[in-house]
Amino acid sequence: MEEWLKNYLDEEGKVTSYPSKRKLKIATMFYIAETLKKNALPLKRYTEREMNEAINSVCLFHDAALLRREMYNYRFINRTNDGKEYWLEEVQPDPKKYDL
Repeated sequence: MEEWLKNYLDEEGKVTSYPSKRKLKIATMFYIAETLKKNALPLKRYTEREMNEAINSVCLFHDAALLRREMYNYRFINRTNDGKEYWLEEVQPDPKKYDL
């Protein structure tokens, strides 16, 4: 995913802005999910605040709420019905589905 996002990553590998094109938005979500997966314990559950902090640790533009909703809509993450706990889906979306 880094190749797709090279214009959106700083020298530390943090996302500097959220792309406007749909395909690049999806690539950004794959990148964030991959980074979270590297840093999380298997099946770790996050509070909303912890999920926001985890997302913001990868992104410099700090709109975790937007990214959290998008990642939920695209099934990168899931949550309890009350939204109090979040986790990475064990089975992530297939990049081929989005021609990535």
